Amino acid sequence: MGLISYYHSSNLDLKVAHCRATDCAAATPATPVASAGDVGYYTSITIGADGLGLISYYDNTNGDLKVAQCSDTSCSAATLATLDSAENVGWYTSITTGADGMGLISYYDLTNSYLKVAHCSNSACSAATLATQDSAGNVGWFTSITTGDDGLGLISYYDDTNSALKVAHCSNSACSAATLVTLDSAENVGYFTSITIGADGLGLISYYDATNHDLKVAHCNDITCSSAFHTTLDSAGSVGEYTSIMIGADGLGLISYYDSTNTGLKVAHLSNTLGTPWTRRR
Repeated sequence: MGLISYYHSSNLDLKVAHCRATDCAAATPATPVASAGDVGYYTSITIGADGLGLISYYDNTNGDLKVAQCSDTSCSAATLATLDSAENVGWYTSITTGADGMGLISYYDLTNSYLKVAHCSNSACSAATLATQDSAGNVGWFTSITTGDDGLGLISYYDDTNSALKVAHCSNSACSAATLVTLDSAENVGYFTSITIGADGLGLISYYDATNHDLKVAHCNDITCSSAFHTTLDSAGSVGEYTSIMIGADGLGLISYYDSTNTGLKVAHLSNTLGTPWTRRR
């Protein structure tokens, strides 16, 4: 059943809802799994190799990156750990489970304006190895991480200095180093990135074009995402903020996003694996 982590702004808590049905028409009463101070910003959740939820989040009181490992499948309680407390770190967290079964978290270092990665040292993620992946300017906003078909982390993020969409391909399972590539730098693009791996084994990224107020998608041309083909999916008004992408049962991308013009939720279902309106393979 679905497991949802979120921030409760009234009580300043990190909470979790466990769906009671496959359509999540109802859920168990949401549990505060962290409540000391103002905690729970930028939450992201994955299922660990042990079958339990693993949640990354930002502790606004202390300016730290933290993680919560659920104690059971419904996440009625959790064990908490601080992974990075060096200055003000932990914005825009995104978590995945690596091929080694350990959690891998991308996040933004607000103090130094860097993209950082934390690789959990154990399944409970009570400690982690930290690495700075990009420090060229103000980089690392809106991070999103997934595990590629090569077993290595692939991170999409926004480069504020150059107003561009970038990607980092981890060089090893701990992501102690990575190869960085700018995928789209046409005007101001790359806000609200979300990344997944398509049915073709290649990265697929949804993001917002802030100059034209459009929803865009980038399809990686190889497993390391050394380049990508990008296209505009929706340009009807101001659309494309807060994107989230996944692959449906049909193997095609499905993107949810915000329509600011009509103040509504929209969905884009890709017509092919590339996310292009017209596709011809030779």
